[in-house]
Amino acid sequence: MTKTLIKSEKFNLWYGDFQALIDIDLDIPENKVTAVVGPSGCGKSTFVRCINRLNDQINTVTTKGSISIDGIDIYQYRADDVVGLRRSVGMVFQRPNPFPLSVFENVAFGLKTNPIVPDDATIKKEVNKALKAVGLLEDLGGNLSKLGTSLSLEQQQRLCIARCLPTKPKILLMDEPCSALDPSDTERVEDLIRELRKDYTVVIVTHNLQQAGRISDQSVLFHLGKIVEAAPTKDFFQNPQEKRTRDFITGRYG
Repeated sequence: MTKTLIKSEKFNLWYGDFQALIDIDLDIPENKVTAVVGPSGCGKSTFVRCINRLNDQINTVTTKGSISIDGIDIYQYRADDVVGLRRSVGMVFQRPNPFPLSVFENVAFGLKTNPIVPDDATIKKEVNKALKAVGLLEDLGGNLSKLGTSLSLEQQQRLCIARCLPTKPKILLMDEPCSALDPSDTERVEDLIRELRKDYTVVIVTHNLQQAGRISDQSVLFHLGKIVEAAPTKDFFQNPQEKRTRDFITGRYG
């Protein structure tokens, strides 16, 4: 039986007076890919950013309810605990955002800003391990002195994924990670995501239903701040239970 790693219970979020998330109940399984889909403005990115409390940085945000990781409600964390939370929950954004540093320094950044900085040999080992995991070590022929910003867009996105790995996260959040990529580059990142679920729990926001069908184990449809349906991806696409799900996947709205 698959373990639930992330559990949302009656979770609500407001931007000022506007309620963006309404009574979100969702179980996200460990070492699986969960795809969050829905029309623009439905709350899918807002919800995913709640899993590492990134929305805390917006002054007007208030929340109610709980999101638990391994049974611990992350909304009960103290401020200093949130820093640790973001080390264990990596985030990859829509457009690649490598630092204007070498490939090596990009990936070493998280380790070097840890409260306890590892020795140089450990940093080198972890950087090489992360770059190998995303296929960049081979691509670059071991030349890690190249600027991260000089890589192709697809390589930059894989670099941003690699940057999350040395701090040993349990969870990787990805917000439209392929939207800036062409089809062949998208395929490489999708292959990487499938591989990553062996070691990480992946939650991906995507506007691309075909992508959700290709790479995810569970699919979740958001609409107007609520969950319409959450199901194993095969069932979600082949036997949806809700009319709004059927309408969405057949292109009647969205």
